[in-house]
Amino acid sequence: MSYFSNIYNGIKSLLTGMGVTGKVFLNARKGTITQQYPENRETLKMFDRFRGEVVMPHDKENEHRCTGCQKCEIACPNGSIEIVWDRVVNPETGKKKKEIDKFVYHLGLCTMCSLCIEACPTDAIVWAQNYENSVYDRSYLTKVLNQPESKLMDGVED
Repeated sequence: MSYFSNIYNGIKSLLTGMGVTGKVFLNARKGTITQQYPENRETLKMFDRFRGEVVMPHDKENEHRCTGCQKCEIACPNGSIEIVWDRVVNPETGKKKKEIDKFVYHLGLCTMCSLCIEACPTDAIVWAQNYENSVYDRSYLTKVLNQPESKLMDGVED
């Protein structure tokens, strides 16, 4: 008897799945999803949830929010973030403070999991909308995110 009940349950499951697929197929004609890339490159708008690449925003005074805490580097499952830092004596207080030299991001290793962005306590790194990342040489996928001579924004602490 279990043989026939297994056949019945299999057919029922198949028809349920095909019903869901049929509803989506019949109702999907309401809006165009496909973009005509690269012809519409100037007007193409990516979705807000799109993950293109990690960037470090700087303000007009060339200041960033990265304190060099390395939480993003630790959270990254495959090592696509590397922070090179040094301790520098603050002339005002006389205490040593961590300062980043380079924030290196390896786009070729990144799985776009967003763990680094969630781990950042100061929101120093965010997702960019850049989607054109194809290159002929992988070395171009390694980027230094902090700009030359950039410094930590005032008021941002660990």
